[in-house]
Amino acid sequence: MKHQNQSLRNLLLAAMFLAIGLVLPFFTGQIKEIGNMLLPMHLPVFLCALICGWQYGTAAGFIMPLLRFALFSMPRMPTALAMAFEMAAYAFAAGFLYSRARWQCTRMLYRSLIIAMVAGRVVWAAAMIVLLGFSGGAFTWQMFISGAFLNAIPGIILQLVLIPAIMVALFFGTEEGYLENRREERRKNSRSFYVCTEKGNLSRYG
Repeated sequence: MKHQNQSLRNLLLAAMFLAIGLVLPFFTGQIKEIGNMLLPMHLPVFLCALICGWQYGTAAGFIMPLLRFALFSMPRMPTALAMAFEMAAYAFAAGFLYSRARWQCTRMLYRSLIIAMVAGRVVWAAAMIVLLGFSGGAFTWQMFISGAFLNAIPGIILQLVLIPAIMVALFFGTEEGYLENRREERRKNSRSFYVCTEKGNLSRYG
C-alpha cells in the first residue's frame, strides 16, 4: 500500500513538473534566443528526476518538447525531437547518479547535475547530427559549442543555483529532514557547513 501511494505521488508530481515545463517558456515570450539562454524547460525536468526518480524524469523529459510542439508548435522540428532525447538524457543521468550515490548531499547533487548537463548536450548533438543528416543539413562543431555552452551559460548558472537551493529547502521542509537536522545540531562543532551523513542525507554541522 505504501509503495502504491509513493508511486501515485511520484506520478502526480511528474505530471505537475510536465505541466510546469509546458508553461515556463511563455515567461520568456517563447522567443528562441531568450529560451536558448535561460533553458526554462530544463529546470522542471531536472527536479522531476531528482525528486520523483530517474524513470519519471526521463519520461517527462522526453514527452515535454514533443507535447509543446504538438500544442504550441514550439520548439519546431527537428529541434523538438532532438530536445526530447536531450531532456531524457538529462533526467536519466541526474536522477540515476543521484539516487545511486552513497551520500545524497549537495556535493553529489552538483556532481550529478554537471555530469548530466554534459551527457545531455552530447546526446543532443548526436541527435541533431542524425536528424539534420536526413534532411541534407550539417551540424558543425561551432553550432555545438555555441548552442550547448556559450549561449546557455545564463541557464546553466541558473540551474546550478536554483536546483540545489530547492532540493535543500525541500529536504529541510520534510519531517525526516527536520529530525535529521535536529540530531546533527546536537553534535555541533566550531565550523558550519553541509556534509554527507551516513544515512545519505543533507545535514549541517554548526
